[in-house]
Parts: sequence; structure tokens; C-alpha cells
Amino acid sequence: MKGEWAKLVLAAQFLTRLPLRTDRLFSAGRMADAPRYFPLVGLLIGVASAGAYWLAALALPHLVAVIVAISAGLLLTGAFHEDGLADTFDGIGGGLTRDQSLEIMKDSRLGTYGTAALVGALALKAAALAAMPPFWVIASLPLAHCASRLSAVLVIATSRYVREEDTGKPVSQGLSSASLGVASVIGLGAVSISLIWCQPIALVSGLALMGVMHVAMRLMFEPKLGGYTGDTLGAVQQASEIGFYLGVLAWL
Repeated sequence: MKGEWAKLVLAAQFLTRLPLRTDRLFSAGRMADAPRYFPLVGLLIGVASAGAYWLAALALPHLVAVIVAISAGLLLTGAFHEDGLADTFDGIGGGLTRDQSLEIMKDSRLGTYGTAALVGALALKAAALAAMPPFWVIASLPLAHCASRLSAVLVIATSRYVREEDTGKPVSQGLSSASLGVASVIGLGAVSISLIWCQPIALVSGLALMGVMHVAMRLMFEPKLGGYTGDTLGAVQQASEIGFYLGVLAWL
């Protein structure tokens, strides 16, 4: 159990800006297995965002509470995935070749393509959640954050890391079948528990559009790059999260 707890803490340290001490927990093997807990960390981020929405909605208008919830998620993750989305669009949009795209994605500066993608993504999240009743905002945030991290894990499991340098990050190590199994169980478990209070057709609609966005984002970068990078995982997570909100909203 200590080893699994260490992998969870490492996953949380990797995906969030929580001040976690991982120096005594770190090992290359544990770090390689950390993605198995990405969906669980996403679930916790979603629960925190939903809690922020609930507290804000006690005193503030619905739209303002939605923006507070999104901001809480950004604060917890340090806009980690949003940064990946922006870098992916800058690289794919601005690079004529694979090598140019990869080089642009390493640049910390934000370009036109990345800015447009980032603004569009945040606007879509806010608009979709603001159009939902409060119950569905609280129900959607945890599940969307959880399932969208599983969506990113599926990329690690089914594609290849394209950067040649050894970054030491878990995304560069591939994914074992055991880790994929754990991540899938967590994701499916979250969906199953949500069925207690959510209508099944709403979840099916959300997950279906999430799948469409997952495939669409991969079709944008994989043919050009021949695989994925850490930035593109962030792009897949963001596209999948937005897809879930839009799918639920379309059903509503």
C-alpha cells in the first residue's frame, strides 16, 4: 500500500501545484506508474472546483460562481493543462515540419494560435457550465475532470512519446497494462457512482462527445508529430473536458 500511496502522491505532485513532499517517495518505477492515478487526481480537482462553485453560489450570481469554479481548478493545477493546449496549437499551427512544431512547443512564449485556443477553451467551459442548472454544474465538474484525465492516459497507452530527450516525466515511459487497468477502473467507478444521482442518458451524451473531442484532437497533432508530447496530453485533456460539458449540455 505504501508504494501505491507514493504513486498517488507523485501523480498529484505532477498534475497540481499542491506543496507535496515527494523526495522520500520518488523512484523511477513509481513515477512511471504515477499516470494510473491521474483520473483520481482529476476527480479530486473536480470535487474542489465543485465545492468552490457551491460556496460562491451561496452569495454570488450563477455565472460568477462558474468562473470561480474554473479559477479554482486553474489555481490548483497552475493552468498546467491549459498551457499544454496553448503550446500544442502554437506548435501545430506555426510549424511547417515536425521538428519546427516540436521546437515551437518548447518555447515558453505564447503565440497567436495558442492565445486563440486558450481563450476559446476557457470561454467554452464558462459558457457551457453557465448554461447548466446548478445541480448539473456540481455533478459535471468532478466527472469531467476525472474522465478527461483518463482520456489523456489512453493517449499514453496507445501512442508513443516523440521527444528524444529523456525528460524524466512519467509520460515518456509508456504505460503498463496494470496502470491502464487501474486508471480505467477509477474512471469507470466514477461514472458508475454518478449514476446514483445523474440520468444515464446525460452521462452517455457527455462521454460520447468527450470521445469525439479526444479523437479530433489526436487527429490534429498525431499525423504531424507521429505521436504525443506532454503538451499534447494537456490538449487532449482540455478538449475531452470541454466535450463532456458540451455533451451534457446538448442533452439538457
